[in-house]
Amino acid sequence: MYSKLDYNINPLVNAIGKMPSDFTKQDIINYVIDNGIRIINFRYVAADGRLKTLNFPVTDRSYLESILTYGERVDGSSLFPYIAASSSDLYVVPRFRTAYIDPFAEIPTLGLLCSYFTKDGEPLESSPEYTLRKAHKAFKDATGLSFECMGELEFYLVDSDDGMYPYVDQKGYHESTPFTKFEHFRTEAIKMISEVGGQIKYGHSEVGNFTLDGKIYEQNEIEFIVSPAESAADQLVMAKWILRTLAYRYGIDLTFAPKITAGKAGSGMHFHTRLMKDGESVMITDGKLSEEARRAIAGYMLCASSLTAFGNTNPTSYFRLVPHQEAPTSICWGDRNRSVLVRVPLGWTGHNDMSAIANDCEPDSKLVMPDKQTVEMRSGDGSADVYSMIAGLVTAARLGFEMDKEEALAIAARTYVDVNIHDKANEDVLNALEQLPTSCWESADELEKKRALYEKDGIFSSSMIDGTIKALRRFDDRNIRQEIAESPEKMLEMVKEFYHCG
Repeated sequence: MYSKLDYNINPLVNAIGKMPSDFTKQDIINYVIDNGIRIINFRYVAADGRLKTLNFPVTDRSYLESILTYGERVDGSSLFPYIAASSSDLYVVPRFRTAYIDPFAEIPTLGLLCSYFTKDGEPLESSPEYTLRKAHKAFKDATGLSFECMGELEFYLVDSDDGMYPYVDQKGYHESTPFTKFEHFRTEAIKMISEVGGQIKYGHSEVGNFTLDGKIYEQNEIEFIVSPAESAADQLVMAKWILRTLAYRYGIDLTFAPKITAGKAGSGMHFHTRLMKDGESVMITDGKLSEEARRAIAGYMLCASSLTAFGNTNPTSYFRLVPHQEAPTSICWGDRNRSVLVRVPLGWTGHNDMSAIANDCEPDSKLVMPDKQTVEMRSGDGSADVYSMIAGLVTAARLGFEMDKEEALAIAARTYVDVNIHDKANEDVLNALEQLPTSCWESADELEKKRALYEKDGIFSSSMIDGTIKALRRFDDRNIRQEIAESPEKMLEMVKEFYHCG
């Protein structure tokens, strides 16, 4: 029987002989010394969603032990707008399970993601990373279940048009070379992300491709394997760093922006979620979506409008959330239905041995299909604060369990649709559904209305909620769609402003 250590692509896993979740400080020290590592990078996510870096030279063993044990000071007010300059000092302390070998460094370098701590050595309550940890613990305590998820990371690559094998506009889904230009980039990125700890399911070209002003725009997607909530967030922020840095090395442009031009596919960041008990999925019962899964969906339905405050954080997010472009606008869910907000994709719930049918030389082994069922929240995009968005999903799922069970199941039943709600024939169904916010301003209003749900038991700090609302309202975009209709050039100005968001 094979173990997770066999043929593992992560060089640290192979060298240390453990999975990252079991890495200790001594493991890191031994690897650094045995492999001539001379730089340690502390990496941590700030309010803008991007990784920040602190470089340490490994001058001797005692200094190495010191930084790994005690961390270092940073200016919190320069990292988070809701931290006052008068009391801004924070500690950053590395999480050993996140250690990785920097694939871009010329000097042998090891990096680690860090957590924030206050002057008293307590976790920073308003840190998005700690908020996610609190949310997951509260969910486990309330339900006896654990929460897993993964992201679908969509992005555009942009380069000069070489004139070869022209694109068919908006027909790039799963296209192959030579009709896709950047498969070599994507496969190299997948390898790099995997080597730093990303658990990738697959990558492919996406729908969006077009040429404009002598440039080619190609949309790609990388999808991850479902993981514990905290690890899923770490993997996404690392992947975005790898992708941007690799694109820079290639001399091409890369953007996670939600929308870069009208009439073309936008880029989302969908989150697939799964509930687990004792290492086993509880998403399916007797071949159907379980009661537990439907209660979580009820929570998503109740919190959907406020979750955009974490998952859609600049005005261009709402250029994507418009009808007829496979982006959600209505608060509803359904099976395999791409017009809904929450989709239940295929989950290997059939009974046939498909491999035996596809391959004549394979005997029919009467396979028991694995339960890979997930529930996909489709509103988020590349501007999302990944930790806060996943923490919001965990909190919403918990709400579905803490309310009366019959009420939760009734909400799930009431918001279920099995038709394309954007077809004219289904206009009555569409009109009966609540709609997602259409601007940052509306998202801020929805978060304000529901803030008590997030602040319950101290999961989201009041300062973090205040800071999120303030950040959204400063755009003053409540009439943005009307303004763009009257002045189309304003959309291009805003796309340029938020081109490198998240």
